[in-house]
Amino acid sequence: MSVVELGVGALILLSGFLSMAAGIGALRFPDVLSRLHAATKPQVLGLAVVLLAILLRAPSWGVLSTIVLVMTFQLLTQPMTAHMLGRASYRSDALRHDLLIRDDLGRDIAEHEHDGEDVGAPD
Repeated sequence: MSVVELGVGALILLSGFLSMAAGIGALRFPDVLSRLHAATKPQVLGLAVVLLAILLRAPSWGVLSTIVLVMTFQLLTQPMTAHMLGRASYRSDALRHDLLIRDDLGRDIAEHEHDGEDVGAPD
């Protein structure tokens, strides 16, 4: 076994551990926002680690360009997806509001509804 093969094996094990931690967190955490955090953070890092392992195993410009595209799309879509799922869960009351430390979205929604009432109110 070469040093590169050992490194690739270690990176794949690390990626598997991160994916397992994401799965356990998604099952065990109490509310939607915590589950989203557990599902997104280790998943993105796990994907980056396994893509690095692929690059070490098969180093070429074609593989590198594909890996850059995959990571770019992952980094562009994963935070947006988590954000939209969090907002949807907040608005559908699937969220435990007692666990929130600070509720900025609730304040913004209340201000927007208040501003909307002032605009349509008759004089």
